[in-house]
Amino acid sequence: MLNLNSSEFLRRQDVVELAPDLYLISGKNKARFPYCNAFLITGSETVLIDTGVGVVRLKELDESLRIDKMIISHPHPDHISGFKVLKDRTLLLPVETPDSVNDLVHLGTRFMGTPENGAIWAEFARNSLGLVPLRDPDGRFGDGDILDFGSVRLEAIRAPGHLPDHYCFFDHCSKTLLTTDIDFTSFGPWYGNPECEITPFKESIRKIMELPYLRVCSSHKPVIEGDAFDEFTAYLEMFKHQRRRILKLCDSPITLEQMTHASPFYGNKLNDKRIQEIFERNMILKNLELLMRDGRVEEKDGFYRSIR
Repeated sequence: MLNLNSSEFLRRQDVVELAPDLYLISGKNKARFPYCNAFLITGSETVLIDTGVGVVRLKELDESLRIDKMIISHPHPDHISGFKVLKDRTLLLPVETPDSVNDLVHLGTRFMGTPENGAIWAEFARNSLGLVPLRDPDGRFGDGDILDFGSVRLEAIRAPGHLPDHYCFFDHCSKTLLTTDIDFTSFGPWYGNPECEITPFKESIRKIMELPYLRVCSSHKPVIEGDAFDEFTAYLEMFKHQRRRILKLCDSPITLEQMTHASPFYGNKLNDKRIQEIFERNMILKNLELLMRDGRVEEKDGFYRSIR
């Protein structure tokens, strides 16, 4: 039963009712990184999927409704940044998420590739994002598991590519699809960590777009009511646009370092250039691997060039 405070909170402009007992809580700054949308369930338990809406907003939510349980879709910093507010609540993580989430340097090493770069990431996450490490979870969920909250029955759907432990969720009661970081942003699909993979990412998108949804909600964009075929298709097309950017850079012989400095993905707009260069390099390399596999680019003596 919702109390007066909770009813008032759920009528706020930054809250969208998706279905009975299921809400989208808009992230701060239009859910742009380092924030994200969260999803609130008020069924048999009060549950929050992801905690990156912003600390003030998260505290207001918790004071109004008292969150019982957190579900983390995947451990990127914008999805776990509010954990410190709810660290004493029940925590559920994907079965694939390793124990590196318990230490920022270890988590950074996972995301950046080396302990040295992991320490750089941990410094950024701690000082710029206010991140604290997660703890051991109280439970885990895997692909196909049903998380039953009475009026909301979520199927956990593993959607690798963005991360191996990236999950989407489908509510069988309201036919609401939560695509998390299959997010339809103008940046396009993001795969800047060493373990990200383009081909599984595309396969994940194709898999979830076939579900019998009535609405689609992502972590960084507004709700899409009804058929989202065009949005899914456009998002898939962005892989081709990204690939063409790398192919264009190879019109003349060019090194990986030169491509990274050209910043075809970020446009040199990230404040922390150390982190930008690592993510940029990873995304370039993943495209180069596919271009070379397909006979579109060759490498010789450290220089890449397109094959006419």
